[in-house]
Amino acid sequence: MSDDAGAPLLGEGRAQEDNKNRPQSQRSRGSGDSRASGASKGSNGPAKPSSRSEESAPLLSEDVDHRNYGDAPDHESRPSTAASFLRSLQGGGSQKGKTSRRWPSIIALTILILLLIAILGLGFAAPEVAEQYAKEAMVFEPTDLSIDSFTSTGVRARIQGNFRLDASKVHKKSVRDLGRAGTWIAKAVESKPTRVDVFLPEYGDVLLGSADVPGIVVDIRNGHTTHLDFVSDLAAGDIGGIRRIADDWLDGRLGQLRVRGIADVHIKSGIFGLGTQSISEEIVFKANQIPVMPKYQIGHLGFSEGEQDGAKGMLANVSLSLKNDYPVDFEVPRFRFDILVPGCSADEDFLVLAEATTAEAKVRPKADVNVNVSGFVQELPKVLITACPDTNTSPIDRLLGSYIEGKDTLIYVRGSSRPSSSTPRWITNFMKDVVVPVPFPGHEFKDLIRNFTLANVHFGLPDPFAAPNSPNSKPRISTVVKALIGLPEEIKFPIGVVRVRADSDVYYKKKKLGELDLSKWQHANSTRTIIPNEDQEGLLVQSIVKDAPLNITDDDVFADVAQALVFGGKPVVLGVQAKVDVETETVLGKFIVRDIPAKGKVFVKPISGGNMTTFSPDVGSLEILETAKSSLTIGAKVNITNPTEYSATVPFIDINIFVNDTILGHATAHNISIIPGPNDNLPIEAVWQPSVQSGSKGTHTGRELLSQYISGYNTTLTLRMHALSIPSQPSLGRALSIFNVTIPTPLLKPPPNPNHPFDPEEPPPSPGPHFIDDAVFHLITSTAVLTLLSPLPRTSLYITSVSATASYNNTPIGSLDYDLPFEVPPGVSETPRLPVAWDLGSVGHEAVKKALNGELKVDAEAKVGIRVGRWRERVWYRGKGIGAKVRL
Repeated sequence: MSDDAGAPLLGEGRAQEDNKNRPQSQRSRGSGDSRASGASKGSNGPAKPSSRSEESAPLLSEDVDHRNYGDAPDHESRPSTAASFLRSLQGGGSQKGKTSRRWPSIIALTILILLLIAILGLGFAAPEVAEQYAKEAMVFEPTDLSIDSFTSTGVRARIQGNFRLDASKVHKKSVRDLGRAGTWIAKAVESKPTRVDVFLPEYGDVLLGSADVPGIVVDIRNGHTTHLDFVSDLAAGDIGGIRRIADDWLDGRLGQLRVRGIADVHIKSGIFGLGTQSISEEIVFKANQIPVMPKYQIGHLGFSEGEQDGAKGMLANVSLSLKNDYPVDFEVPRFRFDILVPGCSADEDFLVLAEATTAEAKVRPKADVNVNVSGFVQELPKVLITACPDTNTSPIDRLLGSYIEGKDTLIYVRGSSRPSSSTPRWITNFMKDVVVPVPFPGHEFKDLIRNFTLANVHFGLPDPFAAPNSPNSKPRISTVVKALIGLPEEIKFPIGVVRVRADSDVYYKKKKLGELDLSKWQHANSTRTIIPNEDQEGLLVQSIVKDAPLNITDDDVFADVAQALVFGGKPVVLGVQAKVDVETETVLGKFIVRDIPAKGKVFVKPISGGNMTTFSPDVGSLEILETAKSSLTIGAKVNITNPTEYSATVPFIDINIFVNDTILGHATAHNISIIPGPNDNLPIEAVWQPSVQSGSKGTHTGRELLSQYISGYNTTLTLRMHALSIPSQPSLGRALSIFNVTIPTPLLKPPPNPNHPFDPEEPPPSPGPHFIDDAVFHLITSTAVLTLLSPLPRTSLYITSVSATASYNNTPIGSLDYDLPFEVPPGVSETPRLPVAWDLGSVGHEAVKKALNGELKVDAEAKVGIRVGRWRERVWYRGKGIGAKVRL
């Protein structure tokens, strides 16, 4: 007496939930190899994902395969009364738009109605006619379905609805007339208590469940309505078989579901017993007719520190709102379940993250269901926080990363192995091996790090001997990283930061300058605070970073930054964008939160406000280290003042020395550190080789520079970097070579003459160098002795020749020529008596005689040949106001 098996019971609008995100290898462990019995599921082809329809789609569709009964053409055929009756379960006739019911409840109701069909049909003398009349005329309108209670084997359900026979729905006139006549005579039929078993033919006829139906009396006269209100005990069948269905449904493999209801029904009409009849009915649920997971929204999520069973841990509280479109009414007991997350690979078992418990919840017809879930984690398992093979991330990293980035992720729910005492055992046995994927919406934490700055910046130049592209081959920065983290409102527990690391991109005027490598873990400390101008708690994290490599990716941008620092006179603002890894310490122990986005600014003060004169070096001592025929290697101790707040470490740097665009030599520094403020005795080496660097032009320019310098002229040197200034970073040297830094020529301070103590009443000497301290003229011998001050503390220089003239008030005094070399040792020394040819009769000569036993100021011009080791040079000298004593 089966109706068309292909007639859809559920509404076409219902779509099967797309479960493709659920890894098949990480499914429920209870399914085993039970798929063998489901071969017939594919009779209509594999289930195809359909678009998600509205939750209001009906469970019973009007598009039913109609059956002809021989006297009506196909195009006039109407749905059978049984099909109409089944569709009436959705709330009346064929009206669309009604909300659907859950299919387990529909199966139970359908079986009950099948009993009524049998009761009506078997009460007639012509069983086949009665059966056809009953199936086509029957109308049942359910009004309420509620679960009275959960029992040890299933549920006790209360079913209410209105039943009637409508003869106008019967196709054949003969059947319609006989049916009306028979039911008018019988008036009512009654069934005795009956047990209905529901099987799944496509799963090896596994028992889905059974229902104990009480005795029912219905009025079977045409148009008469009987209100039904009865309680039925529904018991779960083969839990393993039910679990197999659930696995196929969750994995998206449930192409269709065929159910068969079987019952032995004893009926009577009035005082006439009509015997016991066996009834069997099949219904097919197609893929788009099977219910989907209910929609839900998270209303509240909070984490706090707490205790459970005397153990400290992390408490999580979640408030959910689930959409319920069904006319069901029951109370859900407390459930305890495990929260699972995927492991490192798809073929690994799920990992237990926490244990959660739902509070008792009330389900009301077509009303949203509010569920409170509480979870507890005592300690994170080591496998959750251990990096996966060949990666730097752990399973918990992936979960937190998706959550922080605002991406939805899948967590999995499985019945707990420690069920609540209030949970019926049959539910526990069913849920303990069923793994349900649950989409968990992410929460994008924009501006989680409110402020990200670098303080106490220390710059380090690359190591010249480092391997190319190694960290030591790049400029390095040591600094104090400060980050102000805004704590999400969900976090209500103590948290501290013990280590940080980051990969940072540095920008200048929205152009990428380079990458600051902070990938090494750095110790950190954190303090809770209130974020300024925000009523929100924050965490101030500070960490000292040492020697973080700065990889310059755009030389042109770096050149712009350097130019702005050296010549701009204004602070330079660098932007920093970073992804920060934070190792936190909570009641769960230590674990890492990775890839927290951060933005910040670094304000770099200009070097000397754009005025390079404050960097003018003061040469404290000078030493000749090596000589050659055309070059000198000089070592010096230099004192400078760093006007900035930045410090720097220089393992090696080489800078060319220019005068008027002519290179005369180069200076090199090894392993020096520069701090803010005064820096004394910095070791510098310089190589003086004008002819080697620039040929004859260099020789001439170098000679002029030396001559002007010893004569006290204001001279300058231009310093410029080149490609090999930092051997391991040629691009950095080239980028900086476009800048010329011009400074006054460092002053060489000869030692004071002990014979001339400081006299505060005398005017101070001119700021230029003073290599000739004084002179003594001897009139009788016509000689002169000069007192020389050598700036070289350890090396003697030699004057190989001297040709000079002296004057007083621009009138000549005399001249001298001397071709014999003499030594000028370090410190104060006197020359041999140099022969003087007086300019007799001149005003100058008369002034000299008048100054006998006295002193006068004279001017001198000379051409001097000098030698230091193997190096020789001939320079000119012009001196004014040289103190000359006159003796006989």
